Amino acid sequence: MKTIGLLGGMSWESTIPYYGIINETVKQQLGGLHSAKVILYSVNFAEVEQMQCAGDWQAAGQLLAESREQYRQI
Repeated sequence: MKTIGLLGGMSWESTIPYYGIINETVKQQLGGLHSAKVILYSVNFAEVEQMQCAGDWQAAGQLLAESREQYRQI
């Protein structure tokens, strides 16, 4: 089984449905106690929200791009 990379949502709550759907699909296809191999990288939304409130969309985008790069190094 391959490992899936998941860049978490804007909050941990928004990531839960994706994680659940992925694992339910694996369980349906493979049965038993199978679950997906997942590496999850999540950002601290408080930082993103501060940038948004300040109107600094470039910094918010940069933070997300950096998160993607950090995830790729895992």
